[in-house]
Parts: sequence; structure tokens; C-alpha cells
Amino acid sequence: MLRAAWLAQELLNTFGQDLGEVALQPGTGGILEIRLDDELIFSRKEAGRFPESKELKQLVRDRIAPDRPLGHSDKK
Repeated sequence: MLRAAWLAQELLNTFGQDLGEVALQPGTGGILEIRLDDELIFSRKEAGRFPESKELKQLVRDRIAPDRPLGHSDKK
């Protein structure tokens, strides 16, 4: 849950009110799913790993504000 909370904080710091809401729902077995509205954009189970902060910011940005620069988190 600690890593999920940190990722949520990173998203809020980057996108602020553009997101509307970031919610954490406890689960079992190390499940981590990142959804934007009803779309699953990252699954730890499918990827076999946790997302990198940079990767997650890019996934969210590409859906809510494709033209928004992310500074050091932008793709090279």
C-alpha cells in the first residue's frame, strides 16, 4: 500500500485538479491496478512489476492532456 500511496501522491503533484480524484482501494496479494475512469492503464499482475513513476505519468498524461509537457518525465 505504501508504494500505491506514493504513486498517488506523484500523480496528484503532477496533474492536480486535472485528475479530479485519486482513490486507493486495499486488496490482497500485491494487486496494483491503475485505472483512469473505467480504463485499466496499468496492471502489476499483467506487467509482472510495479510501474515506474515516469511511466505512469506518461500513461496518464497521454490520456488526459496529450500536449502537456512533463519536464524530466517526458519521453526522450
